[in-house]
Amino acid sequence: MRVLLAICMIVASTVSWAADKPAAAVAPAAPVVTGKVLEVKDVDTYTYIRLKTKQGEVWAAVMKAPIKKGATVTIEDVSEMHDFESKTLKKTFPVILFGSLSGAVSGAPAGHGMGQAPAAAAVVKMEDIHVAKASGANAYTVAEIVSKAAELKDKPVVLSGKVVKYNPGIMGKNWVHLRDGTGTDADGSNDILVTTSSGTKVGDVVTAKGIVHTEKDFGSGYAYKVLIEEATLQ
Repeated sequence: MRVLLAICMIVASTVSWAADKPAAAVAPAAPVVTGKVLEVKDVDTYTYIRLKTKQGEVWAAVMKAPIKKGATVTIEDVSEMHDFESKTLKKTFPVILFGSLSGAVSGAPAGHGMGQAPAAAAVVKMEDIHVAKASGANAYTVAEIVSKAAELKDKPVVLSGKVVKYNPGIMGKNWVHLRDGTGTDADGSNDILVTTSSGTKVGDVVTAKGIVHTEKDFGSGYAYKVLIEEATLQ
């Protein structure tokens, strides 16, 4: 009887701990969120905003922009993260949305229209991307790296491409999506992620030199079948 009681107490304690353990995974979020800005916090590369939406209040982070309290903004390409720690703000957000601004900010003072979001892939027309293959040893196209991922695993590659999406300062790295016009959207062979400490911007044509890694899971929902890491951009 005492053994059974002890087991029950252990199980109850384990369940209680599990319930209190912070969730780290990315939860599904609406692809587009619109809300009124209640609070603004600017850091080096991001603007954090507290929004009042139809679903309630929520914090969001976008590329640094002159957003004013009281404005109405729309955020696209939304990812929802739980228990995200901002070391710059010295604050942990139980829930925060990451995305890119869409269009102009409604209610913003004159001269503060946002225009196109700098981090959005839509800034670059995909059909207009035609980047010549890099030259020299270890040079590949985007489609070649994706299709030969197993063969190229842990090997250095050189790739030229256009930046279609750029998210700086996430997990201590800058996240760059490159396309060169090769591959197809259907199987994802037309786009590859590059992580780097180098800076860039959407629309730049760069040459990346890095190491191919496969089946990489950074946690918090960031998992990739193939990507290039430890890269430098020229």
